[in-house]
Amino acid sequence: MTDATADQSTLGFGLGLRQPHYELVLENNVPVDWFEILSENYLEAHDGYWRFLADVRAKYPLVMHGVAMNIGGTDPIDIAYMTKLKRLAEVVKPVFISDHLCWTGVHGINSHDLLPIPYTKEALQHITSRIKKVQDMLGRQLVVENPSTYAEFIASSIPEWEFLAELAEMADCKLLLDVNNVYVSAYNHRYDAKCYIDAMPAGRIAYIHLAGHKNKDTHIIDTHDDHVADQVWELYGYTVQKFGTINTMIEWDGKIPAFDVLLSELDKARGIAKTAGRGAKP
Repeated sequence: MTDATADQSTLGFGLGLRQPHYELVLENNVPVDWFEILSENYLEAHDGYWRFLADVRAKYPLVMHGVAMNIGGTDPIDIAYMTKLKRLAEVVKPVFISDHLCWTGVHGINSHDLLPIPYTKEALQHITSRIKKVQDMLGRQLVVENPSTYAEFIASSIPEWEFLAELAEMADCKLLLDVNNVYVSAYNHRYDAKCYIDAMPAGRIAYIHLAGHKNKDTHIIDTHDDHVADQVWELYGYTVQKFGTINTMIEWDGKIPAFDVLLSELDKARGIAKTAGRGAKP
């Protein structure tokens, strides 16, 4: 399966497209290579929003990012949801469609949260099958994001990083490597974040997320409402040094700042990628 919309490997550096900046993005040529939209915000939107997305897509490549596919759940794949998602994709013509390695509800009830899964052989087979079904419905590869988590299952028998790497190969999907989520989960569960990065299959990584979080000393909460933390920037540099420059975007979903603040964060990512990329392994 291929996504014949743009050169996937060279999207560059992007931002999340958020409502306070709609007009600025549409009416100006901002120094951003691409934008990511939140899929669920537009599935039931009126035609004006769809025309707006088409206008933005005429200027910038777009990526669709979702939070409600329930790819790790046990309910049947939601055909109504997938139909709406595919219809949106026909308008947006996204370079990637992504969602999270999690479950979001059961018995048709959406928890509106990204809940952790058990990392077991049974779960690996189950989620692989579901991803393949989703990819068949979409007619393209799905991009799966590593979650930030605050609890683990006693039943888990496979390290998360090994589970994710094997899932990508078994399901023939791509990965959205959220470097902030790697750091958050590593801190919360006391494992080595660099070990996680080392386990990622380079050829499967579609793009990277960077975001802010809140450190509560005993744990970290993934908030997406602040600047990227220094420790996450360091881990991002390590990632680029290992894999080379990868499509990267800044997520900022709460307390959304002025657009110039986001551009400054993006410029920092560009600078780190440029510097660290010189030491990337061949």
